[in-house]
Amino acid sequence: MEAVPETLAELPLLKMALAWLALANLHTFTAFWFDKRAALRGHWRTSEATLLMGALLGGTPGAFLARRVFRHKTRKQPFVGRLRTIAFLQIVALGGAAGWYAGGMVQV
Repeated sequence: MEAVPETLAELPLLKMALAWLALANLHTFTAFWFDKRAALRGHWRTSEATLLMGALLGGTPGAFLARRVFRHKTRKQPFVGRLRTIAFLQIVALGGAAGWYAGGMVQV
């Protein structure tokens, strides 16, 4: 019989999710940095679809932080709207998952 974890941090799935989120945010932040650098130098740019995909895969906080730090993609309204939509949907999904967990519908 398997021992019950004392804290959520002891759960392997949670550890993997946190590692995934850390890497996704680092990757997204770095992608924004490379794109800003390329924009300033007139070089080949990272597509907006690639930047948004990084956010969609969990790098939304990294995307928002990079926008602020590098002052990049702050006035491109279609891009900003899409990034905010991704963030909103992630918050809704997280809230739904937390509700299911709290209601006992999902076991970790």
